[in-house]
Amino acid sequence: MTAYLREEEQFGGYAVATKQAEILNEFYSETAKLINCKPQNIAFTTSATDAYAKALASIPFKSGDSIITTDDDYVANQIALISLQKRLNIAIHRIKKLPNHELDLAHLESLITQHQPKLIAVTHIPTNAGLIQDVAAVGKICQQHEILYLVDACQSVGQLVVDVATIGCDFLTATGRKFLRGPRGTGFLFVSDKALKLNLAPLFLDMNGAKWTATDDYEITDSAKRFEIWEKPCAAIIGFTEAIRYANNIGLSNIESYNLALSKKLRQLLMENENLRVLDEGIHLASIVTFIPKNLGFEGLQSLLSKNNIFYSVSYKSSALIDFTAKDVDWAARFSP
Repeated sequence: MTAYLREEEQFGGYAVATKQAEILNEFYSETAKLINCKPQNIAFTTSATDAYAKALASIPFKSGDSIITTDDDYVANQIALISLQKRLNIAIHRIKKLPNHELDLAHLESLITQHQPKLIAVTHIPTNAGLIQDVAAVGKICQQHEILYLVDACQSVGQLVVDVATIGCDFLTATGRKFLRGPRGTGFLFVSDKALKLNLAPLFLDMNGAKWTATDDYEITDSAKRFEIWEKPCAAIIGFTEAIRYANNIGLSNIESYNLALSKKLRQLLMENENLRVLDEGIHLASIVTFIPKNLGFEGLQSLLSKNNIFYSVSYKSSALIDFTAKDVDWAARFSP
């Protein structure tokens, strides 16, 4: 990345991008390898939220349409759906959970029968807990009913094997900066062949995603690049590509096994401490571990962890309103990348 930026400084962005076009194009092949698709199904984005917004903006919602999601979907996604609700009179329905915290697929089927949704949107792993939601099972139901399916894989890509063919999604969003350990300001959007053939495209395109063909007309590109804009952080894309290549070379199955072993051990040790309450719920748990101290406030925990050079993050109720209300907590300490 540094070498690319220095070359840009010396020769300018246009010249260097042209010179490095083949290397920049490796982003698409490496990402396709990562999630088992074709390069033409991949678009570069600046974050998972950016990718999610572009996917949502491509769907021609109208007043009265329904969207099905979950209680544990990411806060930015929930807000985006509520924004559609406010602007377009979209109805939002959420899948109930079983006592074991798995998604109630029978309830999903009943919601589909009752509301005939235009979109089903599910977060693979919530940011506020270690729960792994069964996105593949939901995908099978979406395919049976021919419903568009959007998966937020921000927290799962890079720590688990993520296979879009197995999941059966039409859109999948991810970031570079989390488990893939790529640079900030990078992400990607997977767009299925089905979505491309439906001519789904973001509300606002530029000359990267479309060709201006007449005074008042344009043609969108055949690939997922219709979801990109022309101006991109080329140095960051090179860094992101190398991070993806690194993960591919190690093998996601190896990374998944190692991550799950580490998080299982950490979670067990925390649960053995009677002064802590581990908040993760579900049968299948990932490498996001959340907890709160029983007899120590936020500032006390912050001081204790900082003194011991332990890096952590904090999730607040406003980022997981439904989940944290059910757990009766206002915040949680989180161990994750």
